[in-house]
Amino acid sequence: MSEGLSANDLARRKQDFLDSIVTDSDIWIFAYGSLMWNPGFEHAESHTALLHGWHRSFCVYSHRYRGTPDRPGLVLGLDRGGSCRGIAYRVVRTRARDTLDYLWDREMVLGVYRPRVLHPRRESLRFACHAFTVDRGHNQYAGGLAIDEMVRLIRQGVGKGGHNRDYLASTVRHLDILGITGGPLHRLHALVEGRGYTKER
Repeated sequence: MSEGLSANDLARRKQDFLDSIVTDSDIWIFAYGSLMWNPGFEHAESHTALLHGWHRSFCVYSHRYRGTPDRPGLVLGLDRGGSCRGIAYRVVRTRARDTLDYLWDREMVLGVYRPRVLHPRRESLRFACHAFTVDRGHNQYAGGLAIDEMVRLIRQGVGKGGHNRDYLASTVRHLDILGITGGPLHRLHALVEGRGYTKER
């Protein structure tokens, strides 16, 4: 497993990433977690989009935003398999590099994500989107946890960004807005809040 990258390694990776960006046209960003309700960047438009081959999952130990190294929380990653409905944001060409610079600093604090260009669909249109997917080889990868352990971590997690359970609640609210109800994150939310769960029919 890889440890958190050094500041120098992250700086080099960031520069390589930014240098690889082609900014002769507008870009798209795919949001599946906190970027859905708190993008933090200017965008010209947004649309619901469906991404095949990847799914959102509480599969990342949070040591900063929703937990600490001693009391980690649990946050979302985009992991392989399945599908994911999220939000695609269009960023104008002149803001593309600054936006990706900002997103790198936000998402790549410890290097647990990998930036990729993926191809979700909006209606019949398939288009390129920048996204940050989870690095399964990183020591903060938490795929395959039992649901009781997920509940425990989310209940205990508090970090720079606030309470972990608020992060989960915000995610569920925005899934509802997208018309996604009765799914695994709804079940997880009900368990975290100490409620019984009955899947909608």
